[in-house]
Amino acid sequence: MDILTFLPFIVLIGAMFLMTRSAKKKQAAAAQMRNDMQPGTGVRTIGGMYATVKEVHDDTVLLEVAPGVHAVYAKNSIGAVLDDAEYNRIVHGDDPELDTDDAVVPDDASSLTGDAEVAKIDLGKDDASEDAPAKDVKDAKDEGKTDGEADTK
Repeated sequence: MDILTFLPFIVLIGAMFLMTRSAKKKQAAAAQMRNDMQPGTGVRTIGGMYATVKEVHDDTVLLEVAPGVHAVYAKNSIGAVLDDAEYNRIVHGDDPELDTDDAVVPDDASSLTGDAEVAKIDLGKDDASEDAPAKDVKDAKDEGKTDGEADTK
């Protein structure tokens, strides 16, 4: 047998080995993160709920989901252990970057023009055309309209 016939199989087996190895590393890192949880740290569950760890047991965790509200979760349901700054920013809205006394940039450009007057919206109608009598369809055809425009055959 020639080595070139086995080369695709060797490459496939090597790729599968590398993929399973990286998956095992991710699983080990997640298990280590769950084992390193301490009471008082903020966590996010795999369902997206943010809570504070109260007690850590072998397979379960007691979480405080709201003041005075406790729930028991499996350790595998913890998606991420958050540091204090990130947990406070997400849950309590504490963002030190937003606590500046600088000028606030408006959401729209209307306050930048300096005109306090609200601009009128032009819908394509002339004020003079409202006072003028309506034109006949025959007159509109005589004004040089071409195919593709309104009121033409």
